[in-house]
Amino acid sequence: MAMTLSRLKWITILAPLGFLGAVELLRWRVAPDLFSSWSGYLLIGGVALLAVLWFSQMIFTVIERLHRLLRMRNHELLALHDATLAIERRLELKAVLQGVVDEARDLFDARYGALSYLGDDGTIEAFITSGISPEDRRLIGPEPEGLGVLGVVLNEGESLRLDRIVDHPRSVGFPPQHPQMTALLAAPVRSRNKVLGNLYIADDDENYRFESSDEETLSRFAAVAAVAIDNARLYGQVRALATTEERQRIAREMHDSLAQVLGYVNTKAQATQVLIDSGQTERASEQLLQMARMARSAYADVRENILSLRTSLEAGLGFIETLEAYLADWREQSGVVVELDAEPGVKGRLSALADVHLLSIVQEALTNVRKHASATTVRIHLWRDDDQIVTTIADDGAGMLDHDRGLRGFPRFGLSSMRERAESLGGTFEVESQPGQGAIVTVRLPLDR
Repeated sequence: MAMTLSRLKWITILAPLGFLGAVELLRWRVAPDLFSSWSGYLLIGGVALLAVLWFSQMIFTVIERLHRLLRMRNHELLALHDATLAIERRLELKAVLQGVVDEARDLFDARYGALSYLGDDGTIEAFITSGISPEDRRLIGPEPEGLGVLGVVLNEGESLRLDRIVDHPRSVGFPPQHPQMTALLAAPVRSRNKVLGNLYIADDDENYRFESSDEETLSRFAAVAAVAIDNARLYGQVRALATTEERQRIAREMHDSLAQVLGYVNTKAQATQVLIDSGQTERASEQLLQMARMARSAYADVRENILSLRTSLEAGLGFIETLEAYLADWREQSGVVVELDAEPGVKGRLSALADVHLLSIVQEALTNVRKHASATTVRIHLWRDDDQIVTTIADDGAGMLDHDRGLRGFPRFGLSSMRERAESLGGTFEVESQPGQGAIVTVRLPLDR
C-alpha cells in the first residue's frame, strides 16, 4: 500500500506537468497554427477536458481501491481483536473457535466456513461449522475424518486455494446431503510446527474467487485458533494437576482424621468395657453416647470430604458452574441454606491454579460453618474490584470469640490453611466475626494476566 500511495503522489504531480509540456510542445513546435483560431482553442480545450476527466477517474479508482482495502484490513483487525478478546475472557474453547470461523467467513463474505481440531490421538476431536444449519449438519451424517482435499491441509500442513474443488486430484466429492462447494480457501491451524487442525472458507458460486493475499489473511485467523487451542489445553493441564494435588491432600486429611476417630473410639470402647465390668452402667451409657456423637461427626466429615473429592474443575466446566454444583450437593447434605451471587465480571478471570485453590477455600469455609457456626444461611458473593476478584463467605451463625483465634491472630478450624492458600497466589485472607453475629470470610485474589 505504501508503494501505491507513493506512486499516486508522483502521478498527481508529474501527469499535469506532462500534459502542460505536451500542450506547449504542440503550440510551439508541432502545430503552431492550431492556436491561431477559436476552433483550435476549442479543440485543445476539449482534449484538456477529456484528459482531466480521465485523470480524475483514474485517481478516484485508485483511491476507492485503497479505501476498500483499508476497510477490509480494518474489518480483519476487528475480527481478530474480537477473537483474541474471547481467548482472554477464557470462554469455552468451542465458543471461541466458533467465533473465529464466523468472523473469518463474514470477512470473506463467503457462504460456508469450518474449523476442525485434532485430539491427542491424531483424529478430529471437534468439527465446527458456520453457514450450515444444525438440521443440515444432521442430514450430512458423520463428521469428516480428514480425508480428501482437507486431508492435504491436516496431514501435510499446506494451505490450499482452489477455484474448483472438484478439479483437485485428492477430491473425493461430497456426501449426498452435503451442500455443494466450488471455491475453497484452507489454512492449517499450526502451533510450533505441529498441525492442530484446519480452517477453511468456501463458496458455492462458480464465479467466486479467492485472491493470493487472502491466504495470508486466513492464516492469521488460523493462528488465533491455534492460540485458543493451546491455551485451553494448557489451562486444562494446569487445572488437572492442581485438582490431583488437592485430591491427594484431602485423602491424607481423611486418613489422618479417621485414624484419630478410630483411636478415640478404641479408647472409649476400652473405658466403656471397664465401666460395664464394674457395674457403672450410667457412666458406660454416657461413654456410648459420646462415641455415637463422634461417629456422626466423623460420618458427616467423610461425606463432605467425599463430596470435595468428587468435585473437580473439569475442562469445559468453569469455576462458577463447578461451584454451583458443589453448593447444591452441600446444601442437601448439611441442611444449611447457601446462596451464591457471582457478578458477570468474575467468570474466567482467575488462573487455573487460583480456581482450584479458591474452590478449596470455599469448601473449607463451608466445613467450618457446618461444624462450628450453627448457622442457618450462608451467602457467597464474588465480584471484581479493579485488578482483583473478591470472594466473601458470610454466615448467620454463632460467630467466634477472641480465644478462638490461633497463631498470628487467625482463627482456628483450618483458617490458617485458607490464609496460606490465598497468600500463595499473591492474595489476602481476612475474617470478621463477633459473637452471635456470624462471620465473614473475605478472600482477594489477583486477576490472571
